[in-house]
Amino acid sequence: MTDPRLMHEDSPRTRAAVESVLDYARRRALENDVPLDRPLTPEQLEAVAGRSITAAGIGAERAMTLFEEVLAPACITTSHPGYLSFIPSAPTKAAVAFDLVVSASSVYGGSWIEGSGAVFAENEVLAWLAEEFGLPAGAGGVFVQGGTLGNLSALVTARDAAHRARSARDEEPPPRWVVVCSEAAHSSIRTAAAVMDVDVVAAPPGPDGRLRGDAVATALAEHGDAVFAVVATGGTTNLGIVDDIASVAAAARAAGVWLHVDGAYGLAAMLVERMRPVFAGVELADSIIVDPHKWLFAPFDACALLYRDPALARRAHTQQAEYLDHITATPDWNPSDYAIHLTRRARGLPMWFSLAIHGTDLYREAIAHGLDLAQQIAAEIRTRPHLSLVRDPQLSVVVFRREGWSLDDYQEWSARLLDEQRAFVVPSSHAGEPVLRFAIISPLTSIELLTEILDTLA
Repeated sequence: MTDPRLMHEDSPRTRAAVESVLDYARRRALENDVPLDRPLTPEQLEAVAGRSITAAGIGAERAMTLFEEVLAPACITTSHPGYLSFIPSAPTKAAVAFDLVVSASSVYGGSWIEGSGAVFAENEVLAWLAEEFGLPAGAGGVFVQGGTLGNLSALVTARDAAHRARSARDEEPPPRWVVVCSEAAHSSIRTAAAVMDVDVVAAPPGPDGRLRGDAVATALAEHGDAVFAVVATGGTTNLGIVDDIASVAAAARAAGVWLHVDGAYGLAAMLVERMRPVFAGVELADSIIVDPHKWLFAPFDACALLYRDPALARRAHTQQAEYLDHITATPDWNPSDYAIHLTRRARGLPMWFSLAIHGTDLYREAIAHGLDLAQQIAAEIRTRPHLSLVRDPQLSVVVFRREGWSLDDYQEWSARLLDEQRAFVVPSSHAGEPVLRFAIISPLTSIELLTEILDTLA
């Protein structure tokens, strides 16, 4: 009979597994010329990978070789300087390395009693972000999986607060709760509303794509106290547009409605001094999200969810069960109490480690690089008669068109660019028109690379 301790004890088999993983991780983390790679079809993967899950196992050497030579090359490297689609990631080498430590340490990040050291470090990062965004002392929150879960958790807290306020006044809830956002708000707002079974009222943005307070005030007047939250966007994913948060905040406050700021992609730009006026009004938010796995250089996955008054979130999210009494009966800061989760990884630690090593000034400079590069490549696009900007970039997303091209032309060009391992740039659309966009995050992305990509559009 096989010894059941075999997988957990220090043995030749487990040592070989650990050493093979650490060797690969070391090489990959320190590699300067990382491959871009490309996806394969299920049929292609089946042909080259075959079956790896067997009754007896295939051993560390074969499993690691399979990953390094077959599976990993079938995954596009999101931190590659030429990865310019969607919103890239660009984790620092320190953050990547410390992600291994988090797993190796078996840290549980859901409660103070089990992970106080980790929670303390995460909270230091959250407190720094809250201060940068102008939230008052006492603001706090938790790192969650991503922006979708962050937005959902914030809106659940907002509705709970509105429901309790109505109950305290002996008022019935409305037939349908309503959340107001821009027509250009992230898709996760509608997803959250569907999960919560509430209605979305999409207020029209102005001609420049920014949601303003007058449009929000109109929606609030029409739907009255059925509105439990207003969402402003601190940098739209497709175009990188920041709403007029100050006027939206004023409209929400005048109506006594919760203000949530979805800054998953763009709010990190507020750490650059010259960009702070663009985000005026964020300091009035009741809740905020920003994703460190985007423009704060942490590995997947991490969304910082912040509350002006964390007690409201704790009241909305704390789970009650007999086996949890020992945790919930204390005033300790338990991260599981501030979002829709219970079990959680201490996903904020890689960012903490990197920040502790490098300091906040270097982070500001790295973010500024993306802002500057967006302006540089936009200026280059203006010089080319066959290209035109859809709009001037406000953050680090540059959206443009190749005159005379159809969606098929864009898709063929995009596939060729990836086949040649130059870059990963997929077409998007705006107002029904197919367009191209550069989403610039990595400090390793250069003007030379971007210019070379433009050259292929000639």
